[in-house]
Amino acid sequence: MLRSAELRQSLAIQVVPLQAPLALADRARAAWQWLRANPEAPIAAAVVIAVLRPRRALRWGMRLWWGWRNWRRLQQRLGSLR
Repeated sequence: MLRSAELRQSLAIQVVPLQAPLALADRARAAWQWLRANPEAPIAAAVVIAVLRPRRALRWGMRLWWGWRNWRRLQQRLGSLR
C-alpha cells in the first residue's frame, strides 16, 4: 500500500505539465459539441459576414473549399495505402 501511495504521488507530480493543454482540449471539445448542438449559430454568423463583407466571405469561402477538397484527397490517398 505504501508503494501504491508513492506511485500515485509520483504520477500526480508528473501530470502537472499536462493539465493546461488537457484543459484547453476539454474546452475545445465542449465548444465543438455546442456547435454541433446549435448549428444555427455558425450559419447565422456566416450569413451576417456574407451580407456585410461579401468579397471577404467569398474569398474565405474559396479558401475553405480548397482546404476541404485537399483534405478529402489526402484521406482518399491515405485510405488507398492501407
